[in-house]
Amino acid sequence: MEPREFLNILHVAERLKDTTRHCTSSKGRPESVAEHSWRLALMAMLLRREFPELDIDRVVDMCLVHDLGECFTGDIPAFLKTEADRETEDDLLRRWVASLPEEVSKDLTALYAEMDAQATAEAKLYKALDKLEAVIQHNESPISTWEPHEYELNKRYANDAVAFSAWLTALRKEILADTLEKIEKGE
Repeated sequence: MEPREFLNILHVAERLKDTTRHCTSSKGRPESVAEHSWRLALMAMLLRREFPELDIDRVVDMCLVHDLGECFTGDIPAFLKTEADRETEDDLLRRWVASLPEEVSKDLTALYAEMDAQATAEAKLYKALDKLEAVIQHNESPISTWEPHEYELNKRYANDAVAFSAWLTALRKEILADTLEKIEKGE
């Protein structure tokens, strides 16, 4: 890859620093997609010993690139995103990936195909962590920023995604305890 091609990729990815998500930080500031992706990658890295049979570096790669399509569409919360929104984001991402240097395009295309298929343990772990990170961040956000439907959503979101792992199921239980405590305290 030529240095200019590398810089062009970074310039597109930089958009995620200014692309805000539905959730806020613990101090009420809108969270960026880049911040979400960073913490998601950190979560995967920290679980290396909990999932020694998995290729955690591959999971970290998935976490880092999973929302690159939002460079082109912005973030649409999962509970509002339509099939048409998904198709638009996927199409724009596919076109961008195809325009990249061949080796990068090939690697990203394979990675996105694995993530979409959800057939490998690595892809399942990435997807579960992606959903869990959103719930954790909601728990850290001021409750005044929650929408009415999020009180119930935060209690059940990601339950299906963690079912394949006893460890993740236990983590989800701890996150639920935090949700219930936050709701009870109203903070």
